[in-house]
Amino acid sequence: MKLATWNVNSLKVRLPQVLDWLQENPVEALCLQELKLTDDNFPLDAFTEIGYQAKWAGQKTYNGVAVITKAECSDVQRNIPDYEDPQQRVLATTLDSPIGAIRVISAYCPNGQSVGSDKYEYKLKWFAALRVWLEQELQRYPRLAILGDYNIAPADEDVHDPAKWEGEVLVSEPERSAFRDLIGLGLTDAFRLFDQEEKTFTWWDYRRYAFRRNAGLRIDHVLLSEALRPHCAACIVDRAPRANEQPSDHAPVIATLDFASSPA
Repeated sequence: MKLATWNVNSLKVRLPQVLDWLQENPVEALCLQELKLTDDNFPLDAFTEIGYQAKWAGQKTYNGVAVITKAECSDVQRNIPDYEDPQQRVLATTLDSPIGAIRVISAYCPNGQSVGSDKYEYKLKWFAALRVWLEQELQRYPRLAILGDYNIAPADEDVHDPAKWEGEVLVSEPERSAFRDLIGLGLTDAFRLFDQEEKTFTWWDYRRYAFRRNAGLRIDHVLLSEALRPHCAACIVDRAPRANEQPSDHAPVIATLDFASSPA
């Protein structure tokens, strides 16, 4: 089973790229972020034509998340329960697997704008609410994967120039602490389960030829619960779509789960 995440930075603009990518890289679930379109404008027919289904939570101009799946999903949850927020940032679904139900969550975590800003404080509060909810979800669904754009580079190795970024939004200590709090629930950063090439990133600014210089950050992650971790056989970043004409500024991240053999 392959699970992937991709911040497409406008599904309307990037739809042909997403469809092409799915046909070349078939996955059981693709979590999308930054749809930037309302619910009624979601292009469901385009996905069904290539054999996929979709659940989504849209919003005009900003935010928006979706889970694109091959099989029917159930128990769909939109947004963090008991946390009042008009921004559409979370969509949870449940998929069947050979080892039982897997909770798959697409998350578009707040950017924070700048350290100390109102948006930064909102980000930290949002992460706190996410942690509370995930703790409850893990009790209901021990097999859980939360994929998305976290807008946090967890460590200096996830930053092209740590000295330049020190103390800035996306890498500040309170943000990294919030990420560690999620890990503390028993989640694992799937990418770090494997030896990876140095300076592997998932986001590059459109400006200053950042992608060409590989001046990026690793801010898109696949977090797996303890029950799924032993089944994770690979986790990679697919840089190819970032080189497209009119690309998203993010690249997809794909985790492969292998249920063929029992975990050690």
